[in-house]
Amino acid sequence: MISVRIGSVRQRAPALPADSITKRIDGILSAWAAASRTKLRDRFRQLEINVMVAVQAGAAAALSWGIAHEILNTPQPVFAPAAAVGTIASSVGQRLPRTIALILGVAVGIGFGDLLMLVAGNGPWQLGVIVGLAVIGALLLSGRGVLVAQAGGTAVLIAALSPEVGELEYPRFVDALIGGGVGLVVVLLLLPLNPRRVVQRAASYPIEELARQLKVTAQAMAARDIARLGQAVQGLGAIESDLENLKAAVEGAKEVVQLSPARWHRRQTLALFAQGAEHMDHAVWSSRGLARRAVGLIEDDEPLPGCLPTAVDRLSEGVLLLHDEFRHGRVPEEARRRVLRAVHEAQLGYHEGVGLSGAAVVAQVRSAATDLLRATGVDSDDANRLIHEAAETAGAS
Repeated sequence: MISVRIGSVRQRAPALPADSITKRIDGILSAWAAASRTKLRDRFRQLEINVMVAVQAGAAAALSWGIAHEILNTPQPVFAPAAAVGTIASSVGQRLPRTIALILGVAVGIGFGDLLMLVAGNGPWQLGVIVGLAVIGALLLSGRGVLVAQAGGTAVLIAALSPEVGELEYPRFVDALIGGGVGLVVVLLLLPLNPRRVVQRAASYPIEELARQLKVTAQAMAARDIARLGQAVQGLGAIESDLENLKAAVEGAKEVVQLSPARWHRRQTLALFAQGAEHMDHAVWSSRGLARRAVGLIEDDEPLPGCLPTAVDRLSEGVLLLHDEFRHGRVPEEARRRVLRAVHEAQLGYHEGVGLSGAAVVAQVRSAATDLLRATGVDSDDANRLIHEAAETAGAS
């Protein structure tokens, strides 16, 4: 109870009534507090990634400048560190394609620039024609933004500066090779991210949040609490952005384990995470559909057998076990057992009696269970067969 001082007398503010409005306000504040914690955690996670990228970029810039200036005697190799930083700053999973596009773009720009200057000379209109043809050539080759930009930019330099500077083509191309190559060496060999750690960190929150929201759904169903079910629907929808981050982390990790010899031994573990991430996305949406159907069940005052909340709770346990077993490199056998037990519990609802929305809840449990089995590495046909057999055990019990 809150106390306030009025004059010299301390008085206590009366407690709010424990009615539905107070519960909803508490729910709003709880959701806000959870969202605030999520934003803070995301900022720290992004800061950690940014610091690593900054270290990689600094190392690559210094190395590329040193190689171009000290070893190849390029007087001002500005483009080498610029290319190195551009390679590292690329989206994860796109560094090798970006570097290849960068080098090709420079080559296209040099080719068109030299050829047309030889035929038409130099001047304003010649520069416009050279750049236009270089961009067209880049678009025909690939259409990648990096390739087009580098082709156009290099053509400008060749057409505008070559008459005064001279021998600009060779340093520009060499700088592109050095910068792009050093950038790749730094991110893949010298300072590679640990792909397993990156993916595990990205996976932790969405998986744990899915389990938590399924637990909330089960508790709200048991209490026939529509407000909490609505919060669960919103919470499940909010996982989408974290799943996108997980997919990006998986793509970046794939790049590392494919090209970095020091990380090749992580390929099998990463393959499990990649498969799990794809089907976890489907499981989240199946779970959200489940919570929505549960809202309809309560609103329509349909029968709600106790086995349905139990089934959803089993799904929550299965998600946590899946995360734990993947994290420790174990085959997720226990997670599969818990998921199939959820199907068995949900199917019992048919025998105890459910309405239209109740039947939809059973179907959504089975759908989420299928997605989770797929996430554990079970193929589609086997997952469907296991779900069917688990449902049949309800009829035999």
